[in-house]
Amino acid sequence: MSENACIHISKLSKKYPGSDSFALNDVSFDILEGEIFGLLGPNGAGKTTFLSILCGLLKPTDGEADVCGYSLTKNLESIKQILGVVPQDFAIYPTLSGRDNLMYIGRMYGLKGKLLKDRVEECLVKFGFDKNGNEPVKNYSGGMKRRINLIGGILHEPKVLLLDEPTVGMDVQTRTAIIEHLQELNRSKKITIIYTSHNLDQAELFCNRVGIIDKGQLLRLDSPQELMKKEDCADLEEVFLKLTGRKIRD
Repeated sequence: MSENACIHISKLSKKYPGSDSFALNDVSFDILEGEIFGLLGPNGAGKTTFLSILCGLLKPTDGEADVCGYSLTKNLESIKQILGVVPQDFAIYPTLSGRDNLMYIGRMYGLKGKLLKDRVEECLVKFGFDKNGNEPVKNYSGGMKRRINLIGGILHEPKVLLLDEPTVGMDVQTRTAIIEHLQELNRSKKITIIYTSHNLDQAELFCNRVGIIDKGQLLRLDSPQELMKKEDCADLEEVFLKLTGRKIRD
């Protein structure tokens, strides 16, 4: 385990009931405190399984994870308090307003009173909801819903933030604003970010290090620049295709 590791993964495996193969197979690595770490892989590679185990939605078949000194198998409730999770699917109530959704999510994380109200207002303004925060979420565009989804994960300023395709479907302006805000959170609050995406150009610029996973196994782990150098590739997408192949995945 690295001295400055925020997350330590040791021989983590997951096999779903009825499956002949492992979704995660004996995976071990460290994620360093304060880094932006990208977990990249084709569809079905094991990325969402990994995030689901880390936030307690799934139990591993074998192995262990340690998050900020807490054991996943022994101290899950403590881990949940320091995690922020932004799922790919919207985790918001369509009939509630953006503001009410965030107030509800904030209370779930233990925020209350003036602190909760101030954090919600700050985030609404920062992400462009100063004029429509009281509208029902069902009236929002897809990009607006994704922004509310993201705010819900960072409202309580977690120590570790899990992002599953956080900018999918966003226009360039919104995507750029989201990435810049995440980078600022990482710099100013030292939040460790774990990020999955199929946008390899974005991952190349955004992540300090990336792990490339396929068929439940970690194939490579290094900075994008070092991976491109070691694999003699022009960009991260070329590295990705070289390691995982060109076959279309469902």
